[in-house]
Amino acid sequence: MSRRVAVTGIGVVAPGGTGVTRFWDLLSQGRTATRRISLFDPAGLRSQIAAECDFDPAAHGLDPTTVERCDRYVQFALVAAREAVQHAGLDMTRENPWRTGVSLGTAVGGTTRLEQDYVLVSERGARWDVDARKAGPALERAFSPSTLASAVAEEFGAHGPVQTVSTGCTSGLDAVGYAHQAVADGRVDVCIAGASDSPISPITMACFDAIKATSPNNDDPAHASRPFDAHRNGFVMGEGAAVLVLEELEHARARGAQVLCEIAGYATFGNAHHMTGLTKDGLEMARAIETALDEARLDPTVIDYVNAHGSGTKQNDRHETAAVKRALGEHAYKTPMSSIKSMVGHSLGAIGSIELVACVLALTHQVVPPTANYETPDPECDLDYVPREARERRLRGVLSVGSGFGGFQSAVVLTGPERKA
Repeated sequence: MSRRVAVTGIGVVAPGGTGVTRFWDLLSQGRTATRRISLFDPAGLRSQIAAECDFDPAAHGLDPTTVERCDRYVQFALVAAREAVQHAGLDMTRENPWRTGVSLGTAVGGTTRLEQDYVLVSERGARWDVDARKAGPALERAFSPSTLASAVAEEFGAHGPVQTVSTGCTSGLDAVGYAHQAVADGRVDVCIAGASDSPISPITMACFDAIKATSPNNDDPAHASRPFDAHRNGFVMGEGAAVLVLEELEHARARGAQVLCEIAGYATFGNAHHMTGLTKDGLEMARAIETALDEARLDPTVIDYVNAHGSGTKQNDRHETAAVKRALGEHAYKTPMSSIKSMVGHSLGAIGSIELVACVLALTHQVVPPTANYETPDPECDLDYVPREARERRLRGVLSVGSGFGGFQSAVVLTGPERKA
C-alpha cells in the first residue's frame, strides 16, 4: 500500500449529544451520560442502566418514510454520515461515484426492530400475516445487516465497494481499517466509513446480564462505568454511531479539503481462544498494535496517547494493559491511556468508530480525554489512565485499540496532518 489516507470529515451520534461539538464537550469535561434505561422498562434485569442517545430523527432531518423503513441504528448512521460529509466539504455530485465506497460496521444490526416485530407476532398468534400488519413491512431491512451500508450508499450515490462489517465489538475499528486499505490500495479515492449500533433492547441487555458482563450498579448510574479502577464490575451498555470520511491524501489536497489527520496503520488478529475469554498475556492485541505500527512505519515512541478499549470488565482491562506494555515496552509507562466508555458507555460495534472520532478530536485539540470515575488503582493495571480530568498534551501519533467477543483484536494508528512522508 503506497497511497496516504486522510480523514477530512467526522460525524457522530452519541450519548450526551448528537454532533461533534456536543460530543467533544462531554468528553473534554469528563461528564458521563449513563442513566436508568428509558427506552423500555428494565425492571427485572440485573443491569438497568445504559448510556442512551437523546435522539429525535425529525430534528435531525430524517423524513417519516426513512424513519418507518430504517431501524434506529440505520437512522443514527445516516445522521452521522451527513455530518461527516458536510464537515468534509464533499460535493458528491463532483465525485466519481464508482471511486466512492462505503464501509460500515455493526455488531447486532436491527435487533430493536426484529425484537419488536417478534413480540408483536408472538402476542397475536403464530401466523405471520403481513396484510394484518402482524409483521411490519420494514422487517426484511431490519433482518439484513447489509441495510446499514446500502442505506448510506443510497443516500450519497456511492457505487464503489459497499460493505457491512460485523466483527463484534471491533466492528467500528475494522470497518474504518478496511476503508483505509481500500483507499491506500487505490480501489477508491473516497470512502465513507464508520459504525452504528442501537443495542439497548430487552433481548440484548438480557444476553449480557446472563454472562454478568454489564455493571449492576443501578443505584449510581453516573459512576457505574469504571474502566481500570480496582472496583470496576462490568461495562455499561451504550448506543450511537460515528462516521469518518477517508480520502486519498492528494485527492483531498486537490479539492482544497482540510486534512484533520491521517490513518497511518491498521491491523487485526484473532485469539482463537474463547468466545468471551481473553489470554492473560495480551499477545494477540500486542501483535495487532505492533503490525499497525509497522504499517505506519512508526516507532512506538511516536505514540503520545492510547485510546483504550477499556470496557470496565476485570479481565479486559488487565489483558489490555498487558498488551500495551508488551507492544510499547517502557514507553507504555510514559504514555497516557484513557477509556471514553467511562462517559458514553459501550455501544458494541459502534464504539470503535466513536473512539476513532474521539482520537481525531484529541489530535485536533491536542487534548487527551479522561477516564471518568477512576478512583482506586488496580495493581495489575499500572499505567497512566488520565483520571477524571482531560489533559493538554502534544500529540503526534495516537493509537486506538479494540477487543471483541469472539477473540477479535484490532488496532488503528492515527497521526497529525503535519506528518511527513
